[in-house]
Amino acid sequence: MAQGTETPAGPPDSTSPGATGSAAYLSRRTLRRGSAGWLLLTGLGVAYVVSGDFSGWNIGLSKGGFGGLAVAMVLMGVMYACLVFALAELSAILPTAGGGYGFARRALGTWGGFLTGTAILIEYILAPAAISLFIGDYVESLGLFGLTSGWPVYLACFAIFIGIHLWGVGEALRFSLVVTAIAVAALLIFAVGAFTEFDAGRLNDIPADPSAFGSNSWLPYGLLGIWAAFPFGMWFFLGVEGVPLAAEEAKDPVRSMPKALAISLAVLVFLALITFVSATGAQGADAIKEAGNPLVVALQGTGEPTALSRFVNYAGLAGLVASFFSLIFAGSRQLFALSRAGYLPRFLSLTNRRKSPYLGLLIPGVIGFTLAAWSGNGGRMLNVAVFGATISYALMALSHIVLRRREPDLPRPYRTPGGARTSGVAFVLACSALVATFLVDRDAAFIALGVYAVALAYFAFYSRHRLVAAAPEEEFAALAAAEAELKRD
Repeated sequence: MAQGTETPAGPPDSTSPGATGSAAYLSRRTLRRGSAGWLLLTGLGVAYVVSGDFSGWNIGLSKGGFGGLAVAMVLMGVMYACLVFALAELSAILPTAGGGYGFARRALGTWGGFLTGTAILIEYILAPAAISLFIGDYVESLGLFGLTSGWPVYLACFAIFIGIHLWGVGEALRFSLVVTAIAVAALLIFAVGAFTEFDAGRLNDIPADPSAFGSNSWLPYGLLGIWAAFPFGMWFFLGVEGVPLAAEEAKDPVRSMPKALAISLAVLVFLALITFVSATGAQGADAIKEAGNPLVVALQGTGEPTALSRFVNYAGLAGLVASFFSLIFAGSRQLFALSRAGYLPRFLSLTNRRKSPYLGLLIPGVIGFTLAAWSGNGGRMLNVAVFGATISYALMALSHIVLRRREPDLPRPYRTPGGARTSGVAFVLACSALVATFLVDRDAAFIALGVYAVALAYFAFYSRHRLVAAAPEEEFAALAAAEAELKRD
């Protein structure tokens, strides 16, 4: 049995510690299996990220210039590629809703599982809250229904889209796929229009800072600017690692998960390249480096709106909705898995008759809405989310390395090209990106550390003594411990 887990006993419908291993306990905590094939999973992977193509990444130009952000984007792209290949192997081994928590639980123990799962939750609860603010800004700027950015818009976002998730996972992922397709089509149309105005001389038009070490026209803020641009290079890919969280609801996850991860990453790399180059070359790096809607500025500059810029503005709203919608899904599944296994309060993993974790959707939604209405600082919340993401990347990459070395004979339906060397690259780059968050927003990093400290105290003093042995991720880890003990004997 896994260390710190409990044996089943007690009333079958109780959520008391003694009942946690019962069939009744798990029957009230089941998801709808077979709801998503590789196409819906691919759409989910792109949906997580697509809003980052419309805004946010351009702030990296103010940190590193075109050259600095370009190098940061390539390095972060390499990190995500290596991480995705590692996750494809891990998700084929353990296709459950636990995702990163489940992988780390087997490789790094209960502490590693909780650290990873909590970092993922920080990312997937804070990011939707931030995006709801951006949706409000878009609604106001477009003059939709005469609304202004404020709590009624944020509340409508959470209420409508959580409602769709409560309806069912299949319906939710199909809705996400449609909205994502609209956003991707808009990015392609934008790139065609922007390339008609492209001028390579505008790429490096930010004046160089002579006091920065190694500064030149391509690296106006010097070599340190490359490192400072890491978090913004991540915006082109941030969230794609959440695809394995849908493994428990996927059709044939052993085959569909690696395929969906690979295709979604390839789509995101292509979109990142054409968006970054065309937008910067159309109006210049200096013109868009701090714009809230860089693609619109790239098309119209300071002039009057054009038909194409208006279209891209509306499509930007579609991209934000796609990412907001899919991130809610990811957060609810990570919360569901941690709760089902006892790391978080068990009632959060209860599912409704349509097999949706309704409390796992509603409670993070309430938290996200409250943060959005109270803070109003979307940039700060996204920086906190990025900090949590980089911690989870390092721990998931480390989990792959540990399992490859400790359990080389573990059945692997899909094997990561390059093995532990590939995940080693992801680990090093993730640690570098984690440190870079302190260069961008030190306050956000310390806020994330504070949340982490509170969560770890809860785990250390309470929940680690009340884990659920029957949860799939815990059983998987217990099997590994039993096999190791047999080998020692």
